[in-house]
Amino acid sequence: MGARFASSKNALGMCDVCGFQYRLRELRALFVKTRNTNLRACRECWNPSHPQLMLGDKPVNDPQAIRDPRPDTSLGLTGTNSSRNVQWGWNPVGFSTSPYFLLPNNLLCTTALGQVTITTNT
Repeated sequence: MGARFASSKNALGMCDVCGFQYRLRELRALFVKTRNTNLRACRECWNPSHPQLMLGDKPVNDPQAIRDPRPDTSLGLTGTNSSRNVQWGWNPVGFSTSPYFLLPNNLLCTTALGQVTITTNT
């Protein structure tokens, strides 16, 4: 029993996108959302199926809430154990002008410089 279709070794086909003639084996199938559209495209016109078109195909589980949360009760803005003690710093370090002079400022700038020695070989 013979083959059902002729070989596509020398067969010609038309690109369904641009309309130019190519060898049939050079044309690639177009897929949209992983489904074959029965369209054929040349190398210049063919694009892979874009991942944004596949939104909703796969389940996404991205929970944002926390079960039985316990809120932070340390509302004080001062103190070392307060979880809301925020230190702001930029040039110059800390606050010195209003309206921020009332906020706690525990930022310290410490620097150190080592000893520099120069040796010359004469």
